[in-house]
Amino acid sequence: MGDSKRRRCETRENEEKARAVPDKRFWCSDGEIPREIGQLSQLRDLDLSDNMLQGGIPNNLSNCSELRSILLDQNELVGRIPVELSSLSMLVSLKLGRNNLMATSHHHSGTSHLLFLYLHYNSFEGSIPDELGQLVKLQNLEKYSNKLSGLIPPSLYNLSSIIYFSVAINRLHGNLPANLGLTLPNLKYLYLSENAFTGLIPVSLPNASRLAVISFANNNFSGPMPGNFGRLQDLNILFGVGGGDNDLSFLTSLTNCSHLEVVHLRSNRLRGELPATIVNLSTHLTVLELGKNPISGSIPTDISNLFNLNRFGVYRSFVMGIIPIGVEKLQILQGLYLYSNKLSGQIPSSIGNITRLVKLYLDGNCLQGSIPSSLGNCRHLETLVLSRNKLNGTIPKEIISIHYLVTLHIDWNSLVGSLPPVVEALQKFPFLEHLDLSSNDLKGQIPTQGVFKNLSKFSILGNKKLCGERPARGFCLLEGQFLDVSYADLFKATGGFSLDNLIGVGSYGSVYKGLLDQDQTCVAVKVFNLQEHGASRSFMVECEALKNIRHRNLVKIISACSSIDFKGNDFKALVFEYMPNGSLEKWLHPSVHWNQELWSWNLIQRLDIAIDVASALEYLHHHCQISVIHRDLKPSNVLLDDEMRPHVGNFGLARFLSNAATNTSQDQTTFTTQAYPFNP
Repeated sequence: MGDSKRRRCETRENEEKARAVPDKRFWCSDGEIPREIGQLSQLRDLDLSDNMLQGGIPNNLSNCSELRSILLDQNELVGRIPVELSSLSMLVSLKLGRNNLMATSHHHSGTSHLLFLYLHYNSFEGSIPDELGQLVKLQNLEKYSNKLSGLIPPSLYNLSSIIYFSVAINRLHGNLPANLGLTLPNLKYLYLSENAFTGLIPVSLPNASRLAVISFANNNFSGPMPGNFGRLQDLNILFGVGGGDNDLSFLTSLTNCSHLEVVHLRSNRLRGELPATIVNLSTHLTVLELGKNPISGSIPTDISNLFNLNRFGVYRSFVMGIIPIGVEKLQILQGLYLYSNKLSGQIPSSIGNITRLVKLYLDGNCLQGSIPSSLGNCRHLETLVLSRNKLNGTIPKEIISIHYLVTLHIDWNSLVGSLPPVVEALQKFPFLEHLDLSSNDLKGQIPTQGVFKNLSKFSILGNKKLCGERPARGFCLLEGQFLDVSYADLFKATGGFSLDNLIGVGSYGSVYKGLLDQDQTCVAVKVFNLQEHGASRSFMVECEALKNIRHRNLVKIISACSSIDFKGNDFKALVFEYMPNGSLEKWLHPSVHWNQELWSWNLIQRLDIAIDVASALEYLHHHCQISVIHRDLKPSNVLLDDEMRPHVGNFGLARFLSNAATNTSQDQTTFTTQAYPFNP
């Protein structure tokens, strides 16, 4: 049974035992919580979960002195938790998660029987009240995904009854006590991710021998990981460890954890050789994620021992050697992420035996030989990225028969052959969105249908023998009234992309101020760093978003350039109208070194900016042929012109919704997991 399902079952069982009383419950569905409920003096269970209730929590619920459970989670409640609820001496379960509550009572002395306190996904600010330490029977404490700050009160570390403890995704800091595993002996689930904790991970932690989930990711822990975690016989998930001075030797101790299912240690500054002992980890292991760490060594031949792996990732590291043939025995593997390493040799033909494979990333290595035709057996493959290797030969026709392909990148290799026999079928693929065949030695006529209709979805740069209506050297992605600019034009306009003209640096590239020769137009040139994973996709998404939208409060696109630089490297850039007053972020939170006189905004001017930004969003959502969802709106992406008018920019994370798919499109769906996000 999976960890989350097991925890739900345990929690439900504990709650039902705690409420072993006659069933006297009250249900409600919408509006505000009726104050009349406070008159039900014999009420024992109040269940108003998962509705659309608004307003505050009535303080007269304290009149229901027999209440054992108050379940108000997944509503739209606001305000504070009434202090009067602390008088409910029989209360066992208080569930207020997934609301908009902003403050909590600091008095809990009366609720001494409370076992379950759920306050997650709200807007609580400030520190965690020390009074929670008075809840001596508390078993479940969930306060993740809030805005809590400060230290965890020492009194909470003395609640020996605690089983489930989660304060992940907050702004907490401080060190963990050295005796943590001794004072919380019943602890099973510990979630501290996405905070600012520092110091060492306590060596005493394995003394809490029932631990099943440990989540420490994205903190500032230092020092080595304790090597005694193998004592945790029930450990199911390890997500994140300490940072700095960490080697991988502690992984050997985890081979004693026979129930281990997930080891997710991405971006933890782990260093050293990948231990051969990882093949002795639990055969229940489904996720082994070690990406973005300076790891060396090679992938052990016996990796096939981990036959239940669903995802295996060691990327942006220094792993060498070959891809072992043993990977063929990972029969249920769906994601294999080995990009940006130093792997050599051939792609084993046996990789086609992994028939459930959905995502395969082998780009940025030194792989040689041909692309295995056996990959055609991977009928569920959606993403195949083999870019920037030394592959040769032709593109196997078997790959072109994979019906569900969404992304195919095989650029920057030494592939040869005639293009039409290979890609006629690609024109008919219903799901294909991204195709990159750049910098090979392909020849023939460039198709014009399917994915080839949209110039922002494919690239065929650097194939000098290609011909047809679309140029092989490059293409201008924005047609019509947009300027046609080349790499040379932008190089000259920005003074060779001089640091003197650098005006911003973002996730996927840099922005330079420039002056175009054509009409002496002052522009901002956004140059994408194509070594950054996802930069090419971001470029394509922005092109798609910007080519058909026009609004006074959107940054004006002037041109796009997809070409090669003077060294033959792939080059992508967008050219925008220059915004002389920079971003809204710089005006709202000016640097102490900023020598520009601060703009004095009155209330009306602030409202004008807010209204203009809202107007831009309203246009994107409701007045485009295809609705555009920005997904990254923040002050740094709102730029100000010479009259301080705002313009929304940076559409690299945008999503598109057709009118017919407004209610069902997958692009609408966003999901957040508390424990471990798995995207590379």
